[in-house]
Amino acid sequence: MRSSILLFVLFLWLNPEVEAQNDSLTSAGQLSVGVRSSWGLVYEHDWNRMSFGSGGQFRLRFSDKVNSDWFFDFLQGDLDDIGRRTDIHIGWSVLYYPLNKQGTWQPYLLAGHCFEFLKMSENGNTNNFANRKSASIQAGAGIHLHLSKRADISFVAQYMMHFGTNIDVVSTNPVVFEKPGGIALQDHVLLHFSLNYVIADLW
Repeated sequence: MRSSILLFVLFLWLNPEVEAQNDSLTSAGQLSVGVRSSWGLVYEHDWNRMSFGSGGQFRLRFSDKVNSDWFFDFLQGDLDDIGRRTDIHIGWSVLYYPLNKQGTWQPYLLAGHCFEFLKMSENGNTNNFANRKSASIQAGAGIHLHLSKRADISFVAQYMMHFGTNIDVVSTNPVVFEKPGGIALQDHVLLHFSLNYVIADLW
């Protein structure tokens, strides 16, 4: 979170004036980089818990209407007092801007795909764990708050569905993890907050 605050201060220093209405806010060919914080509501059998994390992303804009996000997230959440789950997401999303007129606030829809690495481990015993790899699809909506031509803050809410082997906690004393095999569906509701800056105009 400290890196996010420092980047925000850098944005304000480089861009002291907020430019509310300017078509260059949505120029095609822009390449931006950013940092993000994530909150996820994880449904894991008897545990409906929040997971928290951070990550990074870059955006490549194809047109005034279409943008793309390429992201990495690292999230962790507690399983009561017995263990911890760690999620790593690497993926991409297509962003679509439905409004023709651009301004300070710019809403968008998104849909995409990612790969997930999940590890569930026992507290105090790093040798007792189970992990899996899976693929997922996601969809949601977000909004940019343009601080200037090149800087923005973005808020996103999305639903992510994973397709992969399940991991069950079959015992809590002692802690026993089990992978029953086959394909199972697991979902997250994710919220993202990001700070982004345009570093290049590629075309």
